[in-house]
Amino acid sequence: MSNRALVRPPSARLEQGLVTHQQRQPVDVARAREQWQDYCHALDAAGWDTVEVAAADQLPDAVFVEDTVVMFGETAVLTKPGANERVAEVHGTEKALRQLGYRPVDLPGGRLDGGDVLKVGRRCYVGVGGRTDPAGVAALRTVVAPLGYLVTAVPTRKVLHLKSAVTALPDESVIGHPPLVDDPGFFPLFRAVPEEAGAHVVDLGGGRVLMSAAAPRSAELIAGLGFEVISTDIGEFEKLEGCVTCLSVRLRD
Repeated sequence: MSNRALVRPPSARLEQGLVTHQQRQPVDVARAREQWQDYCHALDAAGWDTVEVAAADQLPDAVFVEDTVVMFGETAVLTKPGANERVAEVHGTEKALRQLGYRPVDLPGGRLDGGDVLKVGRRCYVGVGGRTDPAGVAALRTVVAPLGYLVTAVPTRKVLHLKSAVTALPDESVIGHPPLVDDPGFFPLFRAVPEEAGAHVVDLGGGRVLMSAAAPRSAELIAGLGFEVISTDIGEFEKLEGCVTCLSVRLRD
């Protein structure tokens, strides 16, 4: 079995990326490229082969590749991003997936960003209220229900995407920073973390999780639950409402 992760290099126009819920800050593109390389190295060191989607300097937000596809085993569901400026990003992801032997399927309707989709076992939570609309949730349900996934819509009004507010640990507990979560009651097991950046983890397998270096107290809490925490600095991307999940799409064969 091999683990691969799609990544996409930062655009030269990264500083022009969309910002919705926070004030725009200057972005150091050179530093962002260094942080992206460190992020990729962290994936590689954890046993994930990184596969680069072709760079697209004309697309400022293209580095946030998670928003362009949602993987359900071997099924790759291409999204329809809620921001018109980001729709063209999907083409590069589709090409990369086809080169890897996947046959991507199109979302049959609505608007949906991959960052709004949180999979916990066979349950799929989808944030609604920002970039993803109810029609997008319904369309995703038609594709993945036959695969055995239960799709639940979750209100998301305080952050850009659902996974800006919550992600899941390997034990399927959901973690989030309470001020940013509309209703923790949607999740059967919810754990509060003390920092906004601490709500974001990438499950690397083997009890390991990748987290932002901006959340040391949350990292300590999660390590105390028995998980191995790997930290990486993604500060330039956090200025654009990005997080560790946004920068890759994990493919498991």
